[in-house]
Amino acid sequence: MAGREFQNMAELKEAVGEELGTSDWITVDQDQINKFADATGDHQWIHVDVERAKNEMPGGSTIAHGYLTLSLLPMMNYEIYQVKSTKSAINYGGNKLRFLNMVPAGSRLRGKLKLLSVEESKNGGHQVIAEATVEIEGQERPALVAETIAVLYE
Repeated sequence: MAGREFQNMAELKEAVGEELGTSDWITVDQDQINKFADATGDHQWIHVDVERAKNEMPGGSTIAHGYLTLSLLPMMNYEIYQVKSTKSAINYGGNKLRFLNMVPAGSRLRGKLKLLSVEESKNGGHQVIAEATVEIEGQERPALVAETIAVLYE
């Protein structure tokens, strides 16, 4: 269930410039990291070799793939807000993306979302641009900041 509900795109448009909220905390564990490595073929040791990471990585832990962290945004955003009149939505891309901090296995993450714009698109949908931040519990620097684009259809 979304933290904040909008009845329609007009209501969402009124929230441009606002922080829409934060998602629940989720734990990114080694099992999830390993499954992501299997799904993507990225088995770099910094992600999957727990024993080597104990000796060679800062903090002594494997780290989540940056793109694993990025892939959590749709789930986090859904927890943060929903537009009730939306019949479908697609991820359309992003304008900016920065991985700012490593995510050690076992970290708890949450998303934070600021609505930047809502504009009608040529194909009948609404293009929604938001600044998404993924925070790491107990860390000042976030894992990532991304300007994301979604298209919502009513």
